[in-house]
Amino acid sequence: MLKQKRALAIHDISCVGRCSLTVALPVLSAAGVNTAVLPTAVLSTHTGEFTGYTHRDLTDEILPIARHWQSLGLSFHAVYSGYLANAAQAGMVADVCEMFKADDTIVLTDPVMGDNGRLYAAMDAGMIGGMARLCSCADVAVPNLTEAAFMLGRPYADDGYDRTYIEKILNELLEIGAQTAVLTGVSFDAGTIGAAGINRGGDPFYYFCDRAAGMFHGTGDIFASVLLATLMNGKNLQAAIKKAVDFTRRCISHTEELGWEKRYGVCFEKALPYLFEL
Repeated sequence: MLKQKRALAIHDISCVGRCSLTVALPVLSAAGVNTAVLPTAVLSTHTGEFTGYTHRDLTDEILPIARHWQSLGLSFHAVYSGYLANAAQAGMVADVCEMFKADDTIVLTDPVMGDNGRLYAAMDAGMIGGMARLCSCADVAVPNLTEAAFMLGRPYADDGYDRTYIEKILNELLEIGAQTAVLTGVSFDAGTIGAAGINRGGDPFYYFCDRAAGMFHGTGDIFASVLLATLMNGKNLQAAIKKAVDFTRRCISHTEELGWEKRYGVCFEKALPYLFEL
């Protein structure tokens, strides 16, 4: 009898605006993964395109929750971290990874802290160092171009780069310690966008889809969640990147069809059956 895989998702809860735990939990669950959650903060909305949002920092809860689970003898096949409320939480998340890391555990870090060359609200240089530390001990690091540039101390390149540039970033992410690096938001022309990935000792892999117009919030969380779900279901990196890109694009298509306001996130719910086959 096959044992159901269990993941631990360490993200914030943005109560409105599909992102972080409100994306990770249903996506992983649809793929058959039993998912526990460890909230880093509770926000009334996400921080992009909204003002006046509430923000409750849950730093004091992180280690007590993890220690309680440890006392129960719980184990996880994956530990998946995303948005953190402050730089101090990075050290705590590293401790949680250490508590639950086993030989068959995938540690995936999505260093959520910026996009389009800028840090998100309330992020600072301390967060850059903290996220770099988490990526250094991750099995899989999944930054976007902005986050990779900050962590590697590189200027942000919005466009005009080539495969040599992307592969240098991928290899630098491996050099800081990640076993696998996946870079999102990669585009070599105006009509397509996708991701690039590499395993330590392997060759780079690229996969693209057609580019939609405008900014869609929460797509990074969707991509990383599908990537992890696919890896946990025994698929290789290439298959996981392809699945994550295709699923994310499908969510965007549903959002365009329904005319949903983009700042509230993409309509991933209608695409969830696409994950049932994993």
